[in-house]
Amino acid sequence: MKEIRASAASLSIPETRRSTGVVGDYVALTKPRLNFLVVATSAAGYYLGAARTIDAAAMAQAVAGTALVAGGAAVLNQLYERDTDALMRRTRLRPLPAGRVTPGDARLFGLALSAAGLALLAARTNWLAAALALATIVIYLAVYTPMKRRTPIATLVGAIPGALPALIGWTASRGSVAIGGAALFAIVFLWQVPHFMAIAWLYRDDYGKAGFPMLPVIDPDGVRAGRQAVAYAAALLPVAVVPALTGLAGTVYLVSAAVLGVALLVLAVRFRRERTDASARALFFGSITYLPLIWIVLVADKL
Repeated sequence: MKEIRASAASLSIPETRRSTGVVGDYVALTKPRLNFLVVATSAAGYYLGAARTIDAAAMAQAVAGTALVAGGAAVLNQLYERDTDALMRRTRLRPLPAGRVTPGDARLFGLALSAAGLALLAARTNWLAAALALATIVIYLAVYTPMKRRTPIATLVGAIPGALPALIGWTASRGSVAIGGAALFAIVFLWQVPHFMAIAWLYRDDYGKAGFPMLPVIDPDGVRAGRQAVAYAAALLPVAVVPALTGLAGTVYLVSAAVLGVALLVLAVRFRRERTDASARALFFGSITYLPLIWIVLVADKL
């Protein structure tokens, strides 16, 4: 989903090494590092949404369904972008542009994973969770992926499917969205923008070669990317404390979220002011530290 992606969105570490063997290539197509984030956020969302004792089997099924959907979407995204992936240094060794997996095989694999994930969520959780998973696939593949070639606004659109795994986990256990689920979604959504601005700056040459109009490509000075990083990091600061204000977490989380939010904002401000690879790298590593710590403290504060 987003390279969170990283989509998450924006969420992912650059891929520069060739995977080993057929199995390794198919695993690589699912973007396992990104999928690890999906598993973690959906599991945290499920746990936080549960009103009673956790059913470990039901939780595992919900997380597995979400992971299958995310993996299938990642495969189909790479199928669509295999030509541009071949142009970028950080993605040229992926299985599709390198020719180690055929487009037809990748299509079947991606569709099978997506269908299996949707079926598992529909059968073992509830229709709301399955509907959100379907929305994740549709927005990621039919909206975000083609938008990436046309407008930098795609980053914000991609942040939606990047944030949905937390909400899928929440609704799988709660059966409704509620303010707690909305807060989890908003935290991940806002977090992705400074995270991806850092990635886009560090790989602006790659994105430019591939024809992706990311902000650091169309605005080489990085002013707009810096502004967005600061604006969304600043918005994240009050949103991240909502779980404590609504009773989902306690004082420990409240203080931790405030401290982590200020730290991320400081890194974003530094990036906006300096706009160097060093400041972008600091923001990137700060962002990938922020989210796991927020989840850990949030879950631990509910124990």
